[in-house]
Amino acid sequence: MTLEYFRDYCLAKPGVTEDTPFDEKTLCFRVGGKIFSITDMEVFEYINLKSDSEYSEELRERYPGITPGYHMNKKLWNSVSVLGNVPDQLILDLADQSYELIFASLPKKLQAEIRP
Repeated sequence: MTLEYFRDYCLAKPGVTEDTPFDEKTLCFRVGGKIFSITDMEVFEYINLKSDSEYSEELRERYPGITPGYHMNKKLWNSVSVLGNVPDQLILDLADQSYELIFASLPKKLQAEIRP
C-alpha cells in the first residue's frame, strides 16, 4: 500500500480532514477534529489506528505486523505495518473501524452535521 492510496482512502470518508500538528512529517487524519489515524509521510512503514482493546489483542497475536500503538494508548491504539505482512484489505478495514470508533465518540449534533 502506498501513502497516496491510504491518504485518498481516508480523505474520501465523510468529514475527514488532514493536518500535521506535531511536525512536518507526521500526518494525522481527523473526523470532527479528533484523530483516527497517524502516519509518517517520510517513512511510510506504519499507521497508528484506534481499535477496541479485545480486538487489538487478537490482532497482535495473529499478525506480527500489528503492535501496540507507538506513542499512543497501548490498549486502544495499534501500529499497523504497511510493509506487506498485514493484508492491505485488513489495513483498510482497520482504518474504517478507527474512523467509526472516533465518529461514534463525537457529539450527536456534530455527527448529524458530518452525516446528514
